[in-house]
Amino acid sequence: MKTVLVTGVDKGIGHALMETFLAEGYFVIGTFFSDRPKIHEHFKDFALDLGKPESIASCTMAITNFGKNIDILINNAGILADEEETQIVVEKLRKTLEVNLIGAIDFTQRLLPLLSEDAHIVNISSTAGSLELVGKVSHFMGHYPAYKISKAALNMYTRTLALELKDRGIIVSSVHPGWTKTDMGGEEAELTPTQAAKDLYRLAVSKPESGGFWFAGERLPW
Repeated sequence: MKTVLVTGVDKGIGHALMETFLAEGYFVIGTFFSDRPKIHEHFKDFALDLGKPESIASCTMAITNFGKNIDILINNAGILADEEETQIVVEKLRKTLEVNLIGAIDFTQRLLPLLSEDAHIVNISSTAGSLELVGKVSHFMGHYPAYKISKAALNMYTRTLALELKDRGIIVSSVHPGWTKTDMGGEEAELTPTQAAKDLYRLAVSKPESGGFWFAGERLPW
């Protein structure tokens, strides 16, 4: 039985990913921020606050002690702290980067020794972080700058980590999940969490070229 680790399984896309992988016969390790998910025989949960280094350290130590190798790591947890902002608010930028970028990197780097030799790391990004698209799509212009900066930086982490891990055969991908009906995406969004999770599952279990940025099986511009 293969093992997947998904951050942020207490709601939204993370919860749908947990249910999708369980249905496909995986053992799921999930982290939660506030609401502990329901118990399943092939599921183990750990509390995690990506904004607190001490929480990352204790969570990754507990996962290490749990003793399972990880075949797929999905960095799903993240925040949108400046949804209504059209200009950079430094306090919100700092908070966003601490969770979406630094926390995700710290968490991942600590778990690299647990990854199988053919593992796949999937960073949940966004087209809002695309340097090419940000000036071309009106919805992205002038809104939530901290979030966009964090996702653009996460994409660079995907590229640099792919280079770091190429000799181990580990694939690293960024993926846009689509506009999804979550607390972040809102009710007007196009996809349900389950629909988004199914597409993310297909990417996660595949063997794409490492260091790519994907949506629905197609390459996205950086």
